Amino acid sequence: MKAPVFKKFNATMALQWLIFLPVILPLCIIFGAFQGIVGMVEKMAQRMWIDLEL
Repeated sequence: MKAPVFKKFNATMALQWLIFLPVILPLCIIFGAFQGIVGMVEKMAQRMWIDLEL
């Protein structure tokens, strides 16, 4: 069985991740939470509409 071949470490890409991760991660968290809130409000509105119909 062969040992896994490791790729050459890309220092510039690692530096870019270290610089941009503190910006990207909070944005992803905020937009994910916003998307969840919007989805839940839509579900609640649909459920309310169904429950109010006679």
